[in-house]
This record gives sequence, C-alpha cells and structure tokens, in this order.
Amino acid sequence: MNISWYFYSIHIKIAIVANIYYSRCNINFMLFPFLEKFDKKLFLQINKHWTNNFLDALMPWWRDQNTWVPLYLFLLVFMIVNSKHKTWMWLLFAIITILISDQLNSNLIKDFFHRLRPCNDPVMRYIEILRIPSRPSSPSFPSSHAVNHFAIAVYFFRTLKKYIGKWAWLFIVWAASICYAQVYVGVHYPFDVLGGAVLGSFIGFVTSFIYLKFFENKDVLFSHKINVPE
Repeated sequence: MNISWYFYSIHIKIAIVANIYYSRCNINFMLFPFLEKFDKKLFLQINKHWTNNFLDALMPWWRDQNTWVPLYLFLLVFMIVNSKHKTWMWLLFAIITILISDQLNSNLIKDFFHRLRPCNDPVMRYIEILRIPSRPSSPSFPSSHAVNHFAIAVYFFRTLKKYIGKWAWLFIVWAASICYAQVYVGVHYPFDVLGGAVLGSFIGFVTSFIYLKFFENKDVLFSHKINVPE
C-alpha cells in the first residue's frame, strides 16, 4: 500500500511539472484571478469606453515605431552639436540598449510567459476593438513596445538630463503615452505594458549607468591623437 502510494505521488508530481511546462507559464496569471479580472476590465475600459474620434486616429500612428525616426535623428544631431566626438559612444550605447531590451524580451521573456494578446484571445477578440490593420501573433506579456521605449527613454533621460534639465522628463511621458496607445488600439493588456515599463526602465538604467560611469568622459572613438614625427 505504501509502495503504491509512493509511485502514485511521483506520478502526480510529474503530471504537475509537465502541466506547468506545457502551459508555458500561463499559470502565472491564472494564479491571481483578481488581477486577471482587473487587467481585462481596465483594458476594456480604455479600449472601448475612454475613446473618441481624435484618439482613434492618433493612437495607431502614435504607437508606430517609424513615427519617431525624426526624433531619433534630431537627438543625434543635437548630440553632435553639443557633445561632438563623444556622440558616437553615446549612440553605440543607445543601440546596445535597444538590442538588449528587444532580444531579451522577444526571444526569452515573452516565450516564458506566453500570454495571449487580447486580439488573439478566444473571447476577448470578439469584445475588444482592434484599431490597427494587422493582428500581431507574438505573446502579449510583457509588451515589446513598452520594454523598448522605456529602455531608450530612461537612457535618454539619464544621459541628456545635463543638457536639457527638467525637459528630460518628457522622454518618460513619451514612453508612457506609447504604452497607453498599445492598450488603446487593442494589442496589449495594461499589465503587459506595466511589466514592460518596469523591465525597460531597469535595462535603460543599467546601460546609462555604465555609459555615464565609464564612457561619457572617455574619448574612445575618433579621438586618438596621431603622433607625427618632426
């Protein structure tokens, strides 16, 4: 009897581990039904009720990454004018920030949680309003838009604050508004962008800390003096 119970308990443990593995950690949200319910209720409030024609037209354009290319080009010119040759190290760390945030989230963290987007959920997809032409198929948590934009926003905030002062806070507002747009258009839940904002902020803080501490005052690129024999 004891031996039978022993093997039965092992069988149960294996089944539980397998279930957790194959559900790909959806259980993380199901363990907190109150949070899941609140998240979806807030999503529907933003997506269906706190709306108007102006935001319906603005938000799909606002959350488009290509919209902000002129901003990035402006910041590059701004740094060239104000920081000259140090700009290239600043730019290198900005690129590193985006690469880390995007690859870490898209290729590791999202697959770990594997949460369905509202636009792909068997129930929510028929309740929500999708305001973009395509239906993204990647997992929902955390939002890559949120991770990437908060990572670069915090990096900009910390590295440019000495040049523009309190105006640097606009980078944080900018990233937050893009997160809101992701919920508004119907591709992410609020907790998706909140989790992405936390992760992105951490990444942006780390890369900006390394840049400011070790590289900001280093003339690394295009600054080596050439000794010419007399």
